[in-house]
Amino acid sequence: MKNRYERYHVSTLLARIAEPPRTLIFVFGPRQSGKSTLVKQALALTTLESRYFSVDMLEPDVVSPYLTEQEQFKSRNIVHDSAWLIRIWQEARKEAERHESGFVLVLDEIQNIPQWSSIVKGLWDADRFADRNLRVVILGSSPLPLQQRLAESLAGRFELIRVEHWSFREMANAFNFDLPSYVYFGGYPGAAHFINDQSRWREYIRNSIITPNIDKDILAMTRVDKPILLKRTFELCSSYSGQILSYTKMLGQLQSAGNTTTLAHYLNILTHAGLLAGLEKYAGQLFRRRASSPKLNILNTALMSVNSGYNFEDAQVDRTFWGRLIESTVGAHLYNTGMPEIKLHYWRKSPHEVDFVLKRGPRLIGIEVKSASHKNTSLGLTEFNKLFQPECVFKVGGQGIPLEEFLMFPASHWFD
Repeated sequence: MKNRYERYHVSTLLARIAEPPRTLIFVFGPRQSGKSTLVKQALALTTLESRYFSVDMLEPDVVSPYLTEQEQFKSRNIVHDSAWLIRIWQEARKEAERHESGFVLVLDEIQNIPQWSSIVKGLWDADRFADRNLRVVILGSSPLPLQQRLAESLAGRFELIRVEHWSFREMANAFNFDLPSYVYFGGYPGAAHFINDQSRWREYIRNSIITPNIDKDILAMTRVDKPILLKRTFELCSSYSGQILSYTKMLGQLQSAGNTTTLAHYLNILTHAGLLAGLEKYAGQLFRRRASSPKLNILNTALMSVNSGYNFEDAQVDRTFWGRLIESTVGAHLYNTGMPEIKLHYWRKSPHEVDFVLKRGPRLIGIEVKSASHKNTSLGLTEFNKLFQPECVFKVGGQGIPLEEFLMFPASHWFD
C-alpha cells in the first residue's frame, strides 16, 4: 500500500471536528472498510488534543502477561460497561477544560456497551447545556439495531459520515489493483496484501470478514430466530448475485421451514450490514416495487468470489460467471456510491430487462451492463426509454462506456 493513503472521508472528518461541537459525529460503515484507520489519520492531522478508545480492546493497564486469556476477557467485561463509558467521558470533559481549543473523544465499537445510546444521550445533552468544548466521534458498523438506536434515541443530535466499500479508483491508487483484480478480489483493503496467495486470501475473507460480520455484528446485536437460515441466506444470495430470484425460489433452494417474510427480513439485515442488497423492481407504483422479486447484488465482489469455487484465473475463463461478476461490480459500485440519496432498482417486462435503474427524486437513468457473456443488444433500454422517458440510458462495457472509466465516477455523476 502506498504510504498513508487517505480516503476523502479524512478531510470530511477534519472539517467536522474543526467546527464547534454542535452534534455527535458518527463514522458509520461496513466492517473492514477502514473506519478506524481514517479516524486515526484525521486525529494525527488535527491540532486538537484527542483520545481514542476501542471498546472491544483491553485498556493498557488491564493487559498483563500474568493474566490468562479468560481472566483478561473477564477484565475487559468489567472495564467496558456503562460505568467505564461514563468514566472516560468525564475524563474527556476535564481534558476539554484544560485545553483552550477543546478536546476530541473517539469511541470505537460502542455498540458493545449495553444501553450505550441512552448513556450517550444524557452525557451529550449535559455537555451542550454546559457549553463544553468537547467533540465526540463514534464509530460503528452498520447492523440494523445500531441504526435504529441512532434514529430513535439520538435523533437531532448526530451527523453521519458514511464510509462505503472501497472503490476501484481507491484500490488502484492504494494497492495498484488493475480492473480484473478489482472485479474478482473486490474492495477490502485488509485483504489486498494476500491476493498473491489466493488460499490465504480466501481464509482472510471468510475468517476476518464474513464470520465476524455475521456472528459479531449481526447475531450478537440482532434478534435472529433462525441463525442457520440467516447464514444460508447470505451464502445463497452471494452465489446468485446479479440474478433475480423470488423469495419462494430462495426458500426452495434453502430447503427451509421459514417463510418469505422471514427471508425478506434477513435480507434486510444483511443489507444494513453492508454485505448484499435485494434490489426492488422499478415500477410507477410503490406497492408494485415492494411486491417484486429482488435482484440480488453483493456489495463487495470478494464475498461472491470467495465461495464460488473459482480461483482468479479460472473465473475469467468462465464467461458466464465473469459476466455476472462484472454486473455485480457495477451494481455494488452504484449502490455504495449512491445510497441513500440515489435509489437503485432493476426493471423487467418480459422479454425486456434493464440491469440497473438509478432514481433520484423524479429523475431516472437506465443502465445496461455488457460483457463477453451478454448479447450486444439494447432492446431493454429502448423499451424502458419509451415507457418511462428517463433522463438518459446508456450501456457499460461492449460498445458503451468502458467499465474502467465508468467505475471512476460515483452514481451522482450521471445526474450532473
